[in-house]
Amino acid sequence: MLGRTLREVSAALKQGQITPIELCQKCLSLIKKTKFLNAYITVSEEVALKQAEESEKRYKKGHSLGDLDGIPIAVKDNFSTSGIETTCASNMLKGYVPPYNATVVQRLLDQGAVLMGKTNLDEFAMGSGSTDGAFGPVKNPWSYSKQYREKRKQKPHGEKEDSNWLITGGSSGGSAAAVSAFTCFAALGSDTGGSTRNPAAHCGIVGFKPSYGLVSRHGLIPLVNSMDVPGILTRCVDDAAIVLGMLAGHDPKDSTTIQDPGKPFMLSSLTDVSKLCIGIPKEYLVPELSSEVRSFWSKAANLFESEGAKVIEVSLPHTSHSIVCYHVLCTSEVASNMARFDGLEYGHRCDIDVSTEAMYAATRREGFNDVVRGRILAGNFFLLKENYANYFAKAQKVRRLIANDFVNVFNSGVDVLLTPTTLSEAVPYPEFIKEDNRTRSAQDDIFTQAVNMAGLPAVSVPVALSNQGLPVGLQFIGRAFCDQQLLTVAKWFEKQVQFPVIQLQELMDDCSSVFEIEKLASVSLQQ
Repeated sequence: MLGRTLREVSAALKQGQITPIELCQKCLSLIKKTKFLNAYITVSEEVALKQAEESEKRYKKGHSLGDLDGIPIAVKDNFSTSGIETTCASNMLKGYVPPYNATVVQRLLDQGAVLMGKTNLDEFAMGSGSTDGAFGPVKNPWSYSKQYREKRKQKPHGEKEDSNWLITGGSSGGSAAAVSAFTCFAALGSDTGGSTRNPAAHCGIVGFKPSYGLVSRHGLIPLVNSMDVPGILTRCVDDAAIVLGMLAGHDPKDSTTIQDPGKPFMLSSLTDVSKLCIGIPKEYLVPELSSEVRSFWSKAANLFESEGAKVIEVSLPHTSHSIVCYHVLCTSEVASNMARFDGLEYGHRCDIDVSTEAMYAATRREGFNDVVRGRILAGNFFLLKENYANYFAKAQKVRRLIANDFVNVFNSGVDVLLTPTTLSEAVPYPEFIKEDNRTRSAQDDIFTQAVNMAGLPAVSVPVALSNQGLPVGLQFIGRAFCDQQLLTVAKWFEKQVQFPVIQLQELMDDCSSVFEIEKLASVSLQQ
């Protein structure tokens, strides 16, 4: 049951094949079994069981709230949750309990979703590996999969080779691991420069970033206000569309949300792709791209072409400037947002009382890790009066050029862009930490950052396993607010590629029940 899709388990609940309490208990049991993954910072067991009981009462009365009623979900620990600790994986907010729910959390709860807990991340979502949080790194469930161990001839979990576990990607690595390991059916992440799509690719699941303004940011502790978007992590594209339908819509508490998005997020089955035009950005063929990802990217393009779609090479000429531009804008907004953590109103406060300035400095030194402090310093440098015009103002102009590149491509007739999500499959933790956080983030988010600067929707879909037995994801990018079209194309592609289900028999008792993607006329992209 735990391996089914959200839609399938929702049908099982409605048909009485399982009760919300039974489903909740199964997930809680698996969370305990997979505690070593460190996917959760807080497990809200009592809250979840109470919500499951309320859901069960509704089902018995025949008053189900919809597809999410009784469905276990998880939420990244940078979304405010009323009565549940929200830490951003930082000592600065350790022990902080918000008095309200983020809008997206409240909308899920209003639909009867069952909150299993708050998931791990890089501190304040600053990173691309989920390795830099105050509560330790997240381990990729694929590290313990049968597929990977057979390729590596690894020993079972618990022996010495466990030190070579794989990173999840980040910063929403906890949410990705939670979904990948079957401890919930959907999870919220945040996406500022790829933080939902990156871990989704590494963990073999779907990671969707909606158009900026389609989903409310209220209650998402801000990193970069002009780029942050709540993201959705699920096991299939259709499930992502279901969750999006519950979240999308105007929020009076967030002035950036659009007034009337509509909710046409029940995806139809696309059977004919011959009218589609798929763009392949030539600038994304970078030297650092692994040969395997390049091969899968090429095969995916050939798949569309063989089915009658028009596949053309396109140019996004300002792509090469996106990393520097993103760094300047990101750190500048970070410096501004992090100023609120001063030890006065909430969060950590040091014991020094020599002066207000000394208290500020010591509080921030103790509360933030090196990564966060480094970004604050960089941002403040870019925002200095003598530097503002040469850095921040120029970066804003380049951002506009990057956004215009996408507009020009889509205005030329392209419907969807097809790109890699990451440079390679997930790497072992010892290899990942050889580079500093800034270098890692720049490398790992090279294909995803520009989408956030342009405010476009994008989704990462798992396509195949590498020679190491690890997931590889490809990214689809759509026009602004054409999220439904984007997900419809992604759903068609997902059905063709038959991505294999992770095999975690040692961790699950009911692995035989994991879902199988519909076997329509499908083509495996496996090498």
